[in-house]
Amino acid sequence: MKKILMLMTATVLLSCSGEKKGKEDNFNFRVEQFADLQILRYQVPGFEELSLKQKELIYYLSQAALEGRDILFDQNFKYNLAIRRTLEAIYENYQGDKSTEDYNQLVIYLKRVWFSNGIHHSNSEEKFLPGCSPAFFAEAVKSIDASLLPLEEGETVEAFIEKLTPVMFDPSLYAIKVNQDPNVDAIKNSANNYYGENITAAEVKKFYGDMLDPNDATPVSYGLNSRLIKEDGKLVEKVWKIGGLYSPAIERIVNWLKLAENVAENDKQKQVIQTLIEYYQTGDLKKFDAYNIVWVQDTLSRTDFVNGFVETYGDPLGFKASWEAISNFKDLEATKRTEIISSNAQWFEDHSPTDSRFKKDKVTGVSAKVITVAILGGDCYPTTPIGINLPNSNWIRKDYGSKSVTMQNITHAYFKAAEGNGFNEEFVWSDTERELIKKYGAMTSDLNIDLHECLGHGSGQLLPGVSPDALEIYGAAIEETRADLFALYFTADPKTVQLGLLNNDDAYKAEYYRFMMNGLMTQLVRIEPGKTIQQTHMRNRALIAHWILEKGAKDNVVELVKRDGKTFVVINDYEKMRTLIGELLAEIQRIKSEGDFKAAQHLVETYAVQVDPVLHREILDRYEKLNLTPHRGFVNPVYEAVKDKKGNITNIKISYTEGYTEQMLRYSKDYSSLPSYNFKP
Repeated sequence: MKKILMLMTATVLLSCSGEKKGKEDNFNFRVEQFADLQILRYQVPGFEELSLKQKELIYYLSQAALEGRDILFDQNFKYNLAIRRTLEAIYENYQGDKSTEDYNQLVIYLKRVWFSNGIHHSNSEEKFLPGCSPAFFAEAVKSIDASLLPLEEGETVEAFIEKLTPVMFDPSLYAIKVNQDPNVDAIKNSANNYYGENITAAEVKKFYGDMLDPNDATPVSYGLNSRLIKEDGKLVEKVWKIGGLYSPAIERIVNWLKLAENVAENDKQKQVIQTLIEYYQTGDLKKFDAYNIVWVQDTLSRTDFVNGFVETYGDPLGFKASWEAISNFKDLEATKRTEIISSNAQWFEDHSPTDSRFKKDKVTGVSAKVITVAILGGDCYPTTPIGINLPNSNWIRKDYGSKSVTMQNITHAYFKAAEGNGFNEEFVWSDTERELIKKYGAMTSDLNIDLHECLGHGSGQLLPGVSPDALEIYGAAIEETRADLFALYFTADPKTVQLGLLNNDDAYKAEYYRFMMNGLMTQLVRIEPGKTIQQTHMRNRALIAHWILEKGAKDNVVELVKRDGKTFVVINDYEKMRTLIGELLAEIQRIKSEGDFKAAQHLVETYAVQVDPVLHREILDRYEKLNLTPHRGFVNPVYEAVKDKKGNITNIKISYTEGYTEQMLRYSKDYSSLPSYNFKP
């Protein structure tokens, strides 16, 4: 089950306007732009007001968040670390002509590798290729000292070049990181490094299926923290733990966590950190469940964090989790909004348009808050979610509740970086919709994220005996569709105005319009011509938007209209659109609760995958004229521990001046502990 809301297509989220609290002091949110990417930076307002103990805790948790960077690179693809280190060695040591286009393209390729934590696009999952020639790459490798290259034992430079050149330049080799095509073997045709050679999807399903006990009410997340390989013809798990796979990085993570433990805010938070350390030391998934239980119960600490193997988007079968980390602290004022939502969780559950069989009789422990992100790490860096709802275990959520966060300083950075970008003028139908977005866009965006994370993911329940993995490759898209539908349905409910979450009965229309425009049109800027939709959250938005367009055609609820040769979304009946959202939510919840694989497959493959090539080309051309980039990520702030003569920390300073290349090279020096090759038994 996937529980993280990735950033909406940037151009849509960023097209909101609205006043945000806090002075910007000429803060430059934009760092640099290259290829189809833009690098931003975010502020950490309120950090200076934290106590010294809280600052110290944030500092240690932030260091722990950076130590797992190599893990993610290696998880994404087995040659990623070798490629990254080779490119970095060339960048820092190449003595040839750096004014050539080949060299410039090699640098851009390196920046893209940093951005995507490997050679596969962070959004499309497809391999991107260097813009330089293979001959130049070979020449550049040969031009630097061989001791700077990640050569295997006994390997010559020539053999090294021969090994990496097709990996980097051949578009057909390791072509896609996560292959969700139902017509191919999802494991054999995915380039991720979660599985060894010669393993099939059928073998993986049987291996973990045999572990499941249908009578176990508290099952662990089998396979979550291991690489599955074959030894002597038998499947064996190589667990990610101290003493196991990725041990050098995990040891460093744990060392920082031990320091954090000493400055925990309270006994409950100390227990959270201690249990996480024990999990890293043992790799025991029962211990991971114990950690999640105490973590979700820690609702009093202002500081908080996520650190570990959490989300399973990178595995097409949804077993293996990528490593991610975030350190943060609560935005006390903004959290009042999410507290209203969580305190009314039972009302929302009871009034959901889903079948009563699939509703929770008692919503347990839904805690929600708005956070200020202090650091991003692993699979949350440089691209990041804007909201999180954890833990993912269904039985823990049912028995102990869940914790939801909205990352307000991240969304604020997106808003500020996009001011005056011309997007609304190009893609929004009329002044009526533009005025709605101007007045209510920021407000409804925040509410929609809160409802998605706080309640959407936590709503509903599986029927007894239904496996959380029953929907297989379609599970992630269905889950995100479910959470989005829940949020959209209730954003338009009069209850939101009654609770003071919105200030106008028509405010929800801003979110409805932006969502349909995004799902039907503008998110296509993230896809290359001729490609299909692969990314989970893009699939969920396309599914909802195209289903509503089709089912509402009879009553002309939503339509695509041409004007001056340009296509626009027009919503003619917002109330009927909400009714359709409710109908689809009821069906999606049924599919989830019953584990109806065929119905999930039908919806995803029918509405969420294919792209109209003519419309796609039009959207790309219109977008290009705006000089915008469809993908955005962040550099982190830099924290410095100030110490007295005795070595005691007296303050933690924060700065925002480090550039993208500077930060990436520093991280590769200071937080790189794994060998270049981790895929051999």
